[in-house]
Amino acid sequence: MRNLLIWLMIFLGTAAFSSEINWAKDFPAGIQEAAKQNKPVLFVFSRHSCKYCVILDETTFKDERVITALNRDFVSIISYSDENDYTPRELFTPGTPALWFLLPSGQPMFQPLMGAVDAENFLKALAIVKEEFDSSKKQGK
Repeated sequence: MRNLLIWLMIFLGTAAFSSEINWAKDFPAGIQEAAKQNKPVLFVFSRHSCKYCVILDETTFKDERVITALNRDFVSIISYSDENDYTPRELFTPGTPALWFLLPSGQPMFQPLMGAVDAENFLKALAIVKEEFDSSKKQGK
């Protein structure tokens, strides 16, 4: 019985950790991981004191469907301007949050989405990006 309880606690602990986005340690590590896994990148340029960044964090990025899609199909990186996290110059925007979709090389696929995108629209954007990425992989680009 004791072993069963221990395994149950381990399982529940693992399940709790999987209900969060797996953010890369930093931009270089995320790009390296994306290249290794051949996955597109979600790069979020954010700020802790930004009202819309907080809304995005507390709503869209807590949605289980968003978490599942990101952890399965993307490498996710977040950079906070107020923590002086590294952000490539070409991805710097004066407004936050800026949501960039990148190739594993770090090159932008599209212009950034700006603001607190709700979960439904964000999931639609993820589907478009994944379809475009998979299509370009098949064409050898």
